[in-house]
Amino acid sequence: MFQKLFTPFELDKLTLSNRFVMSPMTRARYPDGIPSAMNAEYYAQRAQAGLIIGEATRVSEQATGYVATPGIFTDEQVAGWRLVTEAVHRGGAKMFCQLWHVGRVSHTMFQHGQSAPVAPSAITAPTQVYGPEGMLDASAPRALETDEIAGVVAQFRVAAENARRAGFDGVDVHAGNGYLIHQFLSESANQRTDLYGGSLENRTRFLFEVVDAVAEVWPAGRISVRLGPQIPTPGISDNDSWELYEAIASGLKERRVGFLHIGELVAEHPMFPGGDTANERWAPRLKRVFGGAVIVNGGLTGETAEAALQEYADLAAFGIPFLANPDLPQRIQTGAELNEPQMETFYGGDVAGYTDYPTLEPAML
Repeated sequence: MFQKLFTPFELDKLTLSNRFVMSPMTRARYPDGIPSAMNAEYYAQRAQAGLIIGEATRVSEQATGYVATPGIFTDEQVAGWRLVTEAVHRGGAKMFCQLWHVGRVSHTMFQHGQSAPVAPSAITAPTQVYGPEGMLDASAPRALETDEIAGVVAQFRVAAENARRAGFDGVDVHAGNGYLIHQFLSESANQRTDLYGGSLENRTRFLFEVVDAVAEVWPAGRISVRLGPQIPTPGISDNDSWELYEAIASGLKERRVGFLHIGELVAEHPMFPGGDTANERWAPRLKRVFGGAVIVNGGLTGETAEAALQEYADLAAFGIPFLANPDLPQRIQTGAELNEPQMETFYGGDVAGYTDYPTLEPAML
């Protein structure tokens, strides 16, 4: 039944034991921003995946938009992540660090000196962020000055260096979900008139500068770029969407980036209601332009993942199913029933709904 899902995959001297990818999922269980033994246990439990992409990880203090999310810009954070990567490697999986800057999806309480969050343009995100006591409307941002942008690019480069120190096998540059890079790409969020706004070339400039900076640290084949062109995102719209993403895929091909990580809505998804799943999938089209390895995710089952792998994808990412089923590959392979996810424990808390989901015994993979 499964001809590809359980087969190894190799790229740039990186050998994955199977085609399963654990998607990055924010869990808000880092009170001080530093990974702990509990976080290491959580990821190690899910090391049946060929590749784990760690949850979105802040490249700087400025990049913060939610409470209790991890960072990778201090020595203490690097040491904490080393606990995680060592545990994952012992379990047989590889792990990428997802590099994240939220931009305007933030609040002044998270910014140094209660300053305004930064963004391409001074346009407030029509969304909320997680604060210590609940949801908060995003604060009004300020537009980055042109001469500040190089410093933000440098935050990604330093974070990439720290990811190597922490023992990761590669990095995933987060360019979707309405965060800073996505904001630069979007016509609705980016109304700049300098070299970073207006034309497709200008709006993609920040993304490519970030990728180029990361590629100074990592071989291009160990870099993934996360995109979500069909995932509905508040305050993000593009009149030239296909042309934009075609230009991105073409630019990443020129840079020999290893993975294009595409979120697509292939089924009703509890985290993204309202998405039009009937539209043509963009991942196959982007694969043709990009030419390299493509990771797809968004409501996949074992069967739909296998179909995607047979048709156009190279790796299949699972989010909520992995959250609730540490041994997801084994369950899919054996046809075992899946655990029901506890949505009330998705964000924040302790081991409940985090490391206490039951597994099948014994593991057979």
